[in-house]
Amino acid sequence: MSGTLAYSLPALHAGPLDAGPGPLAGFTIGVTADQRRAELAALLERRGARVIQAPALRIVPLPDERELLAATRQCLATPPDFVIATTGIGFRGWLEAVDGWGLREALVDRIAAATLVARGRKTCGAVRAAGLVETWAPPAESLAEILAYLLAEGVAGKRVAIQLQGEPLPGFAAALREAGAEVVEIPVYRWQPPADPGPLHRLIEQIVTGQVDAVAFTSAPAASGLLRAAREDGLEDALLAALRSEVLAFCVGPIAASPLTVRGVPTRQPGRRRLGSLVHEMATKLPAERGRVFRAAGHMLEIRGHAVLVDGELRVLPPAPMAVLRALARRPGHVLSRAELLRALPRGEDEHAVEMAVARLRHALGRARCVQTVVKRGYRLAVDPEACR
Repeated sequence: MSGTLAYSLPALHAGPLDAGPGPLAGFTIGVTADQRRAELAALLERRGARVIQAPALRIVPLPDERELLAATRQCLATPPDFVIATTGIGFRGWLEAVDGWGLREALVDRIAAATLVARGRKTCGAVRAAGLVETWAPPAESLAEILAYLLAEGVAGKRVAIQLQGEPLPGFAAALREAGAEVVEIPVYRWQPPADPGPLHRLIEQIVTGQVDAVAFTSAPAASGLLRAAREDGLEDALLAALRSEVLAFCVGPIAASPLTVRGVPTRQPGRRRLGSLVHEMATKLPAERGRVFRAAGHMLEIRGHAVLVDGELRVLPPAPMAVLRALARRPGHVLSRAELLRALPRGEDEHAVEMAVARLRHALGRARCVQTVVKRGYRLAVDPEACR
């Protein structure tokens, strides 16, 4: 998708979820994944979300496979005592490459004779698809757990083959070497910035300007890629500030969250490290944490990211009317002056802009006469305070 962000509108015919506005209707969500991003976007759209697809990275094969071939021959010449499979795609790619060299059977025999550690559910799946069985898998799918396991097993004088996860692991390998191990690093692919970085940079701008409600991360490299791109734009501090406050970060697990966690960004994670579980977490947490429900002028209003539900009917609002509604909802029942509302507008220049935004808001709300004019003072929401939450 060259040069433009992919804005995905909610699907119109997607089964039972279309009985009414979905739990994510009215919210805008950024998707940073490369692999399976279309699947993730579709799951979010079915629940009503507006999705911005902006991959933060891409997986590319090695430009020269001689390094991989040399590492493989080392494993064949001197069988490893431990083999560490870090990613499903990387382990499969390794076996596919050696298959082309006619070395697959010999390599599988060497791996089967070793202590095989598989990091994560997808990696275990790739291992078993190859006819192998992992000796151990870390419960939290972290490299720190794997390192602790290896050191507890004892690696002095042992040979450890590590399938890399798109980039070198200098700290991990150094710790093993310090413990006396001989380490063979297996490079299969590389993480690189997206071929078209435009969507990612525009997503960053939308995050820092409050046009995005949540961002989904399915890998640590994607989170690191987003931070790196923001740094290039001079917006890293603003991005982190947004992710620490108004914009929710949803991560498929602790590994994906790690680049954000170390920067003080709170993350929401599902109980199970699955794409469907991640979507369920977003559909549950986003409305609960970023929605606001109250009764006004006899109508039930629920404010969401870029829209409002009026008695269950979704009304999508432009930025200025949405900003006015949010400002009034922050102090339900209180009168806000035109000057106060002007400060809330994205690009307000004078009080006439406030009047135009209020008029557009009233038009969008239809017969729900929720916004009252208080002569010579300003505007207020005609709310029942006891109904607010």
